[in-house]
Amino acid sequence: MKTLWQKWAGWALLALGLVFVFVGILRGEPGMILQKAIRICLECIGIG
Repeated sequence: MKTLWQKWAGWALLALGLVFVFVGILRGEPGMILQKAIRICLECIGIG
């Protein structure tokens, strides 16, 4: 059986991860990642 500390630690880490995801979305990170992925794919097939 998990202790109270272990339960709260799991929830705290989940909340922290969600905060980081939200901050990344606000900063426009998904767009940058998509651009990098497109560039890598084009280089891989020899177009870029």
